[in-house]
Amino acid sequence: MKYLIVIEETKTGFSAYSPDVDGCVATGKTKQDVESNMREAMEFHLEGLLMENQVIPQSHTYSNYLEIKATV
Repeated sequence: MKYLIVIEETKTGFSAYSPDVDGCVATGKTKQDVESNMREAMEFHLEGLLMENQVIPQSHTYSNYLEIKATV
């Protein structure tokens, strides 16, 4: 399964979350750290849902960049 994750730079490193998996977040000092930590967090979260016979969320989000003309 593929899930979109959003990575944001912070004062101390990076943080990540997935709009498709509520409540699942991770942090890291580098982009690679936060991606690895997020993968681990999501796998753990989804395993917990399966153990409790809950529904695994389906990916439903996507990302895109828009080019905006700004006038000064």
